[in-house]
Amino acid sequence: MNIKRAKQEIKDAVQAYMMKDEYGEYQIPAIHQRPILLMGPPGIGKTQIMEQISRECEIGLVAYTITHHTRQSAIGLPFIQKKIYGGKEYSVTEYTMSEIIAAVYEKIEQSGMKEGILFIDEINCVSETLAPTMLQFLQCKMFGNQSVPEGWIIVAAGNPPEYNKSVREFDVVTLDRIKRIDVEADFDVWKEYAYQVGIHPAVLSYLELRKENFYRMENTVDGKMFVTARGWEDLSRLIQVYEKLGKEVDREVVHQYLQHWKTAKDFANYLELYRKYQKEYGLERILAGYYEKDTLERLKFASFDERLSVVNLLVGKMAELFKEEYEMEKFVEGLFAQLCAYKEELQKEGAVPGEVLAAKIQSLRREVEQKKVAGQLTKAEMHRMERILCKLEEYQKAPEFESVKATFDSEEEQREQMADKTLETLNHCFEFLESAFGESQEMAVFVTELNSNVYSIAFLRENDCAMYYKYNKGLLLDERREEILEQMDAVENVVERGLVED
Repeated sequence: MNIKRAKQEIKDAVQAYMMKDEYGEYQIPAIHQRPILLMGPPGIGKTQIMEQISRECEIGLVAYTITHHTRQSAIGLPFIQKKIYGGKEYSVTEYTMSEIIAAVYEKIEQSGMKEGILFIDEINCVSETLAPTMLQFLQCKMFGNQSVPEGWIIVAAGNPPEYNKSVREFDVVTLDRIKRIDVEADFDVWKEYAYQVGIHPAVLSYLELRKENFYRMENTVDGKMFVTARGWEDLSRLIQVYEKLGKEVDREVVHQYLQHWKTAKDFANYLELYRKYQKEYGLERILAGYYEKDTLERLKFASFDERLSVVNLLVGKMAELFKEEYEMEKFVEGLFAQLCAYKEELQKEGAVPGEVLAAKIQSLRREVEQKKVAGQLTKAEMHRMERILCKLEEYQKAPEFESVKATFDSEEEQREQMADKTLETLNHCFEFLESAFGESQEMAVFVTELNSNVYSIAFLRENDCAMYYKYNKGLLLDERREEILEQMDAVENVVERGLVED
């Protein structure tokens, strides 16, 4: 299955394991809460989905890559303890608490979350001395003589043997005590994530044309050659920073991230063309609603790859605008919620505006810090909360509610202006594509990408765009027509088979 389905499967299991009855006991006792084993190729996002699940389920997360540990750090250090058995004193070997188990208790203390996920990565790649400990961990939920705290679910991840020569196979006894989920790379699922984290448009555009290069793993005479989702994401971030620094990303730099020379060379060539199209077609002018007839003529005779690259240039720029507008929307919503609470506090007898606002800022900052420690905030959410705190601190200069409201109204006005500007730019894109391609495959690609991006979906839900609805309706009709034709073909095949059998 793909990583999106795997995430849902793990999330469902976590929610089932966390469910309690009327007596406050877990519906599925800890002994029957099978550890989850996530098996799949490296670099497809196994660790990222654990962070997402912990945030969405509002539980803690402690993550370890077990290959970095020795037997001593995993099960603890031995020490001599004196004990009395049958009236006689004996020296007995005991162990200090495992570093990993201690980390779980520390997370509970720091975050206040008594339930969570203990995630162990690369569990089947441990050393020979640690292998028995990992089997004990999966079978008994223990490290040495210390159990994983109640309410904490074990999730482990590993790579199949074809990706790692140090992999150890689990025996049937262990496999019969775990919930195994096998995952594989899937570009369409990764693309949803890519829009959310802001992967460089050139990467997405290239992979739309060369989906077969999204994930590759080959054994050659020169050794392993590979490309992973992690490689694409890290390369994307480098390209974005290099662009700000004015540095060039050539094929040698690309190959440092995409360790498959043919793919690295192909993408480096495409990146050069992508920049060329961006300049020659005048992307910024198109977004502003200006373009020449020569531009339209050139597109009519351009190759399909070139036309699709221009479409994806527009998709990439719109993706940035949609994300900026979304963050502005969420910032204003969050600020509004804080001001509503502030107004309510001011209505209490004896309330002093400056003191009430200072107390609210202090309380919100504590809440943010606690959520940071607990890992319950994404990077975007942390930036948003810091922005809200900064704005509240600005309000302290004139804390009376009327002054605060007047300043907030200007924030709301900026949000509306940004939404209007984004909608205007989107309409310019549609007008250009309509002039260049009409109701063509290129227009269908543009609309499909709008339907794939969580930020554009959120924007179009709140802002009416007549041209989007026009072409989206046509796209849906085409898809429905294809479904009907497929159904008719299926019926014909059944009828033909029936006639043959008769």
